Formats: sequence, structure tokens, C-alpha cells
Amino acid sequence: MKIGIIGTGHIGASLVRKLSEAGHDVKVANSRGPETIADDLLTHGARAVTAEQAATDVEVLVLSVPLSAIPGLADLVKRLLEQATVVETSNYYPQRDGAELLPEGIVESLWVSEQLGRPVAKAWNAIGSASLATNGRPQGAEGRIALPVAADRDQDKKIAMQLVEQTGFDAHDAGSLAESWRQQPGTPCYGTDLTLEQLPAALAAADREQAPVRRDIIVQIFTTWLGAGTNPDAEWGVAMARLVECGPDFQF
Repeated sequence: MKIGIIGTGHIGASLVRKLSEAGHDVKVANSRGPETIADDLLTHGARAVTAEQAATDVEVLVLSVPLSAIPGLADLVKRLLEQATVVETSNYYPQRDGAELLPEGIVESLWVSEQLGRPVAKAWNAIGSASLATNGRPQGAEGRIALPVAADRDQDKKIAMQLVEQTGFDAHDAGSLAESWRQQPGTPCYGTDLTLEQLPAALAAADREQAPVRRDIIVQIFTTWLGAGTNPDAEWGVAMARLVECGPDFQF
């Protein structure tokens, strides 16, 4: 499959490695130019390109950028064929993206879809970067982590779920974009590394009013102990997320 990936942060970098290793034709771009992309991202055949080239002649375009950068990609996304799938991995953090970026109460992925002027799938947003990089497992492995995938078009959901599986995680159909708030930061499935058996209960238990509160608590914990912009290791990050987002009654 021809895949373009825009963004080489922690999540984007892991997706470049995993999807190119799975045999896909991967082009990768960032905001600083192809000459700044690390050679270790290209080990399995991925190619460093400009953002314009990453969005040209691809079947799938993965956007792994801060939410505040999404509007600036709208013109690039217009280059895509209608049947191409756009997968976005972004999450809203007011401390990073700006407190006034999103209208109050809007679902993040619906806002992304509106900004880009086309349907999207939401995937890989509900896992910490350390877990994404190190905790993928073969299909059928005991304790394999499951990730929610939301989309409005069946074709987008099917492709996104297939790619999630190929990165080492069980894909769970989480419904439409309108329901994707259940996999946003601060909800019980976010960063908690649940299995396919546990994930549906976590999605059902999501509290839309409390999610932003819990999101900000997690950010404060991470910032206090690790410093701003530092990602926790997988074990510590999962433990904190489960404590704050799931509460004492959730069955793991």
C-alpha cells in the first residue's frame, strides 16, 4: 500500500518504522524538510520527502501532528483522491495547542474532518508513544494491546483497522467519529493498554464531562515528575493513566 506520513514525533516515527517494516511503500515528511529526518526511520525502505510529496499519489495519508497544525495541512489533503484514506492520530492538549483552538464540546476528530474538508479515521491516538514503540505483539499473542479505531466511511475504518493490526495491536471498531470522544485523552481507554476483551467496557465507561479534567490531571502529573515535553516510559505512563482515568472499580 502507498502510504504518506506527515509528522516524525514519537507516534509518527514509530508508524514510519512499523508500516515500512510491514512492507508498505512509505513516504515520510515533517515541517522542517526531508534533510532533517533521521536515517534510522528509513531502515526498512521509507523515503524522506517534502510534505507535498507525502500527500501525492498515496492510498493512505497519516497525519501525526499536533492538533493545532491540522488546519495548515488542508491544502495538502486536497491533493488526495476521494477514495484515499486519511488517518489522524492527534489529541487536543490546551497547554500545547492553545486553550481557544477548539469550540467547547466539539469532538476532536469531527473538528479535524471539518478543517480538512473530508472524512478521516481516528487511530493510534489512544496509546502512549513508549507502548506504541515497544509493546506491539503478533496477532493472537496473549495480552495483546487493543486500540480503538473510529471512522464514518466503512472503507476508511477497514483500512485503518488493517494497518493497526500490522503495527502489532488488535484493532477494535469504536464506531463513528461522533463517538470518538470516548478515545480522547482523559477517558478510560486512553494510554491504559487494555486488551480486546477489556476495551469495550472502557469505551462504554467514558465520561465526557470528566475526560478533560482527568486529561489535565495526567498532564500535571507528568509535568511535575518528568518536566514539560518529556514522555514517560510505558510502565509508568500506563500505571498513572489507569489510576486517574479508570478509577478503583474498573476490572483489569
